[in-house]
Amino acid sequence: MSGGPGNGAAAKGALDLPAFSLDVQALDLGADVKAVSLEILETESREPVRGKQATDFWSAVFPLLSAGEPFVLDFFGHLDRVRDFCAARKISFREAGPRCIVVPQPAQEQLRQLFERFEAETFGFRAGDRVNADDLELTGELSQHGLDAYQAAYQRYSFCAVCEFEDGWVTLLSETIWSSEVIRRVRPATQSFDVYISRPQ
Repeated sequence: MSGGPGNGAAAKGALDLPAFSLDVQALDLGADVKAVSLEILETESREPVRGKQATDFWSAVFPLLSAGEPFVLDFFGHLDRVRDFCAARKISFREAGPRCIVVPQPAQEQLRQLFERFEAETFGFRAGDRVNADDLELTGELSQHGLDAYQAAYQRYSFCAVCEFEDGWVTLLSETIWSSEVIRRVRPATQSFDVYISRPQ
């Protein structure tokens, strides 16, 4: 994913498409859950994009998705590794539950480092003014049930996202951000990295 000309979401011939595509589509998780999936894939093989190319891209995408609102990362597994990594790189974090660490508003380079280090893990991302206050109900549920806890809490935030970067996948839960708005927000990153936006039916 090198910098190149912007490509937007316009249809192109297969030979003209960039090497990587971002699939953005509404996700059916049940009648009471509003979700959008984002998946970064190799355009021809349809295999997930992993490693530095993917984590560089995601670290550019998430600040755009947050649109200037405060955000945090939620970790609920391998907590000793998270503590050690953050301490070694002077990344602020707080213990937020029996088995939950919250990393508030890391700078983009710190975000990239976290994404790169924990690419193989599943972790969460929340955005919205509510992240500035402790959400003991949510962090308690995250400690017990992992990111399933987001389904009962995401309405309190602009969005909650489940990050599964090893599979090239992000699931965004939001009452207010639809797939078209996701595309609008992330378009600068797709143009910078020359990634084609696809909207599968």
